[in-house]
Amino acid sequence: MPDPLEPTQPPPPPSPPAMPPDPDTRSTTTGIPSNIAAALACIPLVGGIIFYILEKRDGFVRFYAMQSIIFGIAWILFGIASGILDGLFRHVPGIGFLLVAIWDLLSWLIYLALFVLMVVTMVKAFSSQRWELPYIGPMARKQVGEG
Repeated sequence: MPDPLEPTQPPPPPSPPAMPPDPDTRSTTTGIPSNIAAALACIPLVGGIIFYILEKRDGFVRFYAMQSIIFGIAWILFGIASGILDGLFRHVPGIGFLLVAIWDLLSWLIYLALFVLMVVTMVKAFSSQRWELPYIGPMARKQVGEG
């Protein structure tokens, strides 16, 4: 007969406590985790329009989608204005070539800055941090009804 004070098998380990669901993995209307959907929505204009139309519930994704739409429109408007200015500079007699060279360098730097802003926004969205672009973020917040 076994001794009740000395069990032959150790007691089972306690079960781990239930963890709350990670906010990064909450599902959106599209079925994609919220942080991934928000990062994809940061693709200027196209990603923003797609996720703004498809996403109905998640305010985080809708905010980044609207910010992307406004950012994409600003990027396109800068491209149009840059082309017009470049064309005007080409017709300035004498120093037109110099003005075009300076403007081309400056516009290239602005395009690079816009691209860096897009990448930073995608990284912030992927890490589930709400980050507002200057001037554009408050407009996007107001458009999605959060401000």
